[in-house]
Amino acid sequence: MAKIEIFKVPAKLGACADLLYTTQQKRYEVQKLVDELKAQETQLKDKIINELPKSEASGVTGKLARVTVVCKEQPRIDDQDKLFAFVKKTNRFDLLQKRLSDAAIRDMWDEGKEIPGVSKFNTVGVSINKI
Repeated sequence: MAKIEIFKVPAKLGACADLLYTTQQKRYEVQKLVDELKAQETQLKDKIINELPKSEASGVTGKLARVTVVCKEQPRIDDQDKLFAFVKKTNRFDLLQKRLSDAAIRDMWDEGKEIPGVSKFNTVGVSINKI
């Protein structure tokens, strides 16, 4: 596998901008490779899951590895109103993930509405464009 060079941060900001751009482009190239590998991995997993005789074996062995098909129960909301009523009645808010919907919050803010218990804070980032 190719080694990725990590450079020292330049003293001049213009050189930092250039290095940021080239670093970002290299990361995009690596990410594209990672995405391709992930797609191949998904195809292989799907093939094993779909073609392994479910009644005969739980896995398959090659020369390097044994792969076992495992089943795991996952929760799925069938009736959101019933679930939220249960959560509220039993005070079991731990059943829910505590994360805001950025899009819904922004929509309400755009309408001039405030949301109790929610505040705004600014994040700082950079925008980079090739010249």
